[in-house]
Amino acid sequence: MTSPSGDGSGAQPLIIDTSKPHPARMYDYFLGGKDNYEVDREAAEQFIKAAPEVREGVRANRSFMHRAVRHVVEEGGIRQILDIGTGLPTEPNVHQIAHAVAPDTRIVYVDNDPIVSTHSMALMEDTDTSVILADLRDPRAILDHPEVRKAIDFDRPVAVLLVAVVHFLPDDVDPYGIVATLRDALPTGSYLVLSHATGDIHEDGRHDAASVYNRATASLNLRTHAQVLDFFGDFTLVDPGLVRVTHWRPEETPAPGAAPIGIYGGVARKNN
Repeated sequence: MTSPSGDGSGAQPLIIDTSKPHPARMYDYFLGGKDNYEVDREAAEQFIKAAPEVREGVRANRSFMHRAVRHVVEEGGIRQILDIGTGLPTEPNVHQIAHAVAPDTRIVYVDNDPIVSTHSMALMEDTDTSVILADLRDPRAILDHPEVRKAIDFDRPVAVLLVAVVHFLPDDVDPYGIVATLRDALPTGSYLVLSHATGDIHEDGRHDAASVYNRATASLNLRTHAQVLDFFGDFTLVDPGLVRVTHWRPEETPAPGAAPIGIYGGVARKNN
């Protein structure tokens, strides 16, 4: 991750660092995108060697996001979504999924990479979708950002999406405190959608794969099922709970012999 803008406005330009791999650009490469640099591609290929299932994993993660967004909009009645760590646009994106169910849904995309912000803004033509440049490590700046306050009414239920982003927060920045700040800002009836990489699924713990990110702008911090579960606090998980993303309300049963995907995903509601 790059540094927070500092004043919470998102107006200060951030320098695009092309000397180190960036998680959003590596993710784009895993998905087959073209918005990445040679340094990102080299790191991504190293990761693929250590974790050959990664391409299937990122696709499974996005499919989980699609299903989760449909759930909170269609079944949860959510009409406001704050997507933090959105990454480079990949169709269908959150606003397309949400608007297919409820066209009046307002979405705010948040990312700390100027490239992500620039690409996203170029694609957002409807007035119900906003893009801001801000950093998850400063959750208060996100919540207080004027564009967020303009688009999101925190007196009404909101869905916060933290999809494949919290694992880039090391323990020394207090990731649980960061997520708790976001949870505490939400009214009753709101949702938290979160997915997180884990080493639980593979015998080697995928430590070699995770170490590739030590040379990137953010480290990859794998966590256990119990540790990921703690991010939901006192929110109530909807069925089937916190499971591998391939097992969260799949539209079709995973194929026998498919590579196991080390990403947990869950959707939880604030009931009080």
